[in-house]
Amino acid sequence: MKWLYNLGIWGYYLLVKIVSIRNEKARKWLEGRKDIFKRLRETIIPGERVLWFHASSLGEFEQGRPVIEAIRKLKPEFKILLTFFSPSGYELRKDYKYADYIFYLPLDTQKNAIRFIDIVRPEKVFFIKYEFWYNFLSRLQSEGIPTFIFSALFRPSQIFFKPWGRWFLNAIAAYEHIFVQNRESFDILHRYGFTNVSICGDTRLDSVGEIADVAPHLDKLELFCGKQKAIIAGSTWKEDEDLFIAYVNKCASGSKFVIAPHEVTPQSLERICGALERPYALYSTSTQQELSDADVLIVDGYGYLVSIYRYGMLAYVGGGFNSGIHSILEPAAFGLPVIFGPDYHKFQEAHDMLYLGAANCINDFSELEMHIDAYRSFPQKLLSASIIARDYVDKNRGASKEIVKYLFR
Repeated sequence: MKWLYNLGIWGYYLLVKIVSIRNEKARKWLEGRKDIFKRLRETIIPGERVLWFHASSLGEFEQGRPVIEAIRKLKPEFKILLTFFSPSGYELRKDYKYADYIFYLPLDTQKNAIRFIDIVRPEKVFFIKYEFWYNFLSRLQSEGIPTFIFSALFRPSQIFFKPWGRWFLNAIAAYEHIFVQNRESFDILHRYGFTNVSICGDTRLDSVGEIADVAPHLDKLELFCGKQKAIIAGSTWKEDEDLFIAYVNKCASGSKFVIAPHEVTPQSLERICGALERPYALYSTSTQQELSDADVLIVDGYGYLVSIYRYGMLAYVGGGFNSGIHSILEPAAFGLPVIFGPDYHKFQEAHDMLYLGAANCINDFSELEMHIDAYRSFPQKLLSASIIARDYVDKNRGASKEIVKYLFR
């Protein structure tokens, strides 16, 4: 079956090349890997002590960030190499100050894995959450390089645990130690003979807690909200925006809403503005008067969302009608109850917050309307959910310290 995996890797590469004709993200994926081995040789000095961290995208990076920064403080003699698979991580964090080298991960072929590892020669390697690149892991194992994964999640539905995918268990076997988020992951790995497993929770709780502690105030949000708290729709896709905007249009004037789409493109902004029947302002160009007059603020830029949650009463988090919800921990860190769509099952924090009563899952407009109206109509319900959300983040911080303590004991 390994040959089928390698064929799939090349198929993915060809698909990206085709899509890149019209898709900017795909073009960046290709451009970022151009001459990568030459650039690696020119940048990394032979003999340096390198720790290699790999994150798929921005969300995984945020899970890895507190571990990176803790190790940087504890072991300043090491150089830190950070790689990304996706442009959505690389483009936003390519200037991250705690990493010495930041690159894209080359395509996972046997040849690329050999070349990459021969150049980098890492002393230890850390993958984050869902990263199981078979050829890279196999090469690291054959070279005897200690490799770890943290904030990992495992479910019975994954390829490793299917009859036709058991060969892929060799990828998991390459890890010297596996730090998982929950008991389910721990138990399923034990059933398949893995004993090098620890339950440490989600390192992203450390990251979002720290970010919330220092998130800057935003003058435009203070002008827009005044003394009110806004209902915030963060990291939304079209499916989310259709529901949320329908609710916004139905509400009486005087309420404040913020929409921060996941992809800020001329097309998405035009669609959102065209659907709104309430006065709105664009974050980038709004004047003081426009902010005061608007009921809806559209965030047409990146990097503001965490600070924006500071001004919310509750948050609708997008992705639940697409490929999986985006971060609900960021609004929770500010004490915002969260609402999201049905595709949340891969996220432990969503299960936890639903159980605790700080989150709600919706399937359609009527459920969205019901939950938002309930929070707005019953202040005690909102207050109770707000306390639970903030406590969830505060009480579950500390996974990064446990991981670093284990790695450098």
